[in-house]
Amino acid sequence: MKYSIIIYILILSFTACKSNKDLPEELSVGTQLDFVPIYQPGPHIFVYKTHSDYNNKVPIILSDNRKEIISYPDPSDIVVNGLYKTPTDLKGGYLLDNIGIGKNVAFINLSYEEYARLDNTPSLDEFFKLIISDKPLLELYDCGLKSAFTDEVNQLNLIIKANKLEAIFKRIL
Repeated sequence: MKYSIIIYILILSFTACKSNKDLPEELSVGTQLDFVPIYQPGPHIFVYKTHSDYNNKVPIILSDNRKEIISYPDPSDIVVNGLYKTPTDLKGGYLLDNIGIGKNVAFINLSYEEYARLDNTPSLDEFFKLIISDKPLLELYDCGLKSAFTDEVNQLNLIIKANKLEAIFKRIL
């Protein structure tokens, strides 16, 4: 009788439980749908969508009234280890910021490659003449500290696929 109970429990446990392989990706253990962002000082991750394709255009940051330039990258800042800091494509047309944008981002009519070849940073007047869109964002999310992620691209893609960006992260726009 003792062995019958043990065998019954084993059979029940094998048939009642599914492995992660049997579950849809969104529901499998460790998928990070239960991700909790950390909003403390430090480098944050930003995910965004734009009206048009500005993926290879250099961003600058404008003031709230869009009449002043608050920040812009140095031409040497947009290349790291021979790779341009263009945004990373995510699912659903979203982009992962790799250079530092914000709600007041504007894009200029220079590619990362063209900008990196400049000998000098453009003057503020030149920057204003180069702006191709001063309100390019459709959506912008602050995803909290970069250090809270273990694999930001895969985690963000999963969250996007599950339509949970707004539920998990702070929507700025």
